[in-house]
Amino acid sequence: MPKNILVLTGSPRNSGNTDKLAEAFMTGARHSGHTVVKYATAGKTIKGCIDCKACFQKGQACIIPDDFNELAPLLEQADMLVFATPLYWFSFPAQLKAAIDKFYSYLIAGKDWKIKECALLVSGGDKDEAKFAGIVASYTLIAEYLHWQDRGVVIVPGLHDKDDVLKTDGLIRAEALGKSISTD
Repeated sequence: MPKNILVLTGSPRNSGNTDKLAEAFMTGARHSGHTVVKYATAGKTIKGCIDCKACFQKGQACIIPDDFNELAPLLEQADMLVFATPLYWFSFPAQLKAAIDKFYSYLIAGKDWKIKECALLVSGGDKDEAKFAGIVASYTLIAEYLHWQDRGVVIVPGLHDKDDVLKTDGLIRAEALGKSISTD
């Protein structure tokens, strides 16, 4: 059965390396028959979680009026979540991290996820893949904690300028990951 895949992007640079990785993954996933939706967190206003524990008490995921309440229905429909992000200080950028922090609302409200699988696409300026260990560890812990099965990680280091990813095999690897998502 085809999956509903939600790709959360975290880059504030439109049409940059991260967006190109996300699009390549989406092309591969669509080729395999999946439905894919992209949500760009950097273009949204998502405030940080304040641990008020009022989640879902007023008909919305978060009592704070922001764009997480626009994202929540997409999360609820997704079978798989893909994080497509640049590396910022060894982790997720604030724009994406705020959305991830608000996943807490589902735990507080005792709401189940349809999401069972996840993947990570990450680009960054540093050439040393070891510098990506922090974001990979965070991603892995999120997946383990939420009982999501990791379907793959694509790291593309050494990217500074907007189209640097075009000089790598990153897009090929991202598309191949998208194609590899099974319809089980």
